[in-house]
Amino acid sequence: MTHTTTVSLSPADVLARAQQFFAERVPANSAFVEKQGPNFLTLRGQGGAEVVISAWEDKETSVTRVRASTLFFDQALDRFFSTLPLASQVEVA
Repeated sequence: MTHTTTVSLSPADVLARAQQFFAERVPANSAFVEKQGPNFLTLRGQGGAEVVISAWEDKETSVTRVRASTLFFDQALDRFFSTLPLASQVEVA
């Protein structure tokens, strides 16, 4: 599933929080950095499950857009998004 929202943090802060959250706050299903760049983070977890998170600044609206995709970590992503200062609702598709 793909989760999208906007937040009032910088893209770097979103990615740093995601890295920490999935390593520490999801004890039964932790996920750790496999790849990362300035605007994305790929985490690999139990059984090879993957979470990909991208964050970029939308200069027109002065918010950060966040998009996350996973097949296994949907509940953990919902929990992660609940820790962020959301500027819009989380949409799941």
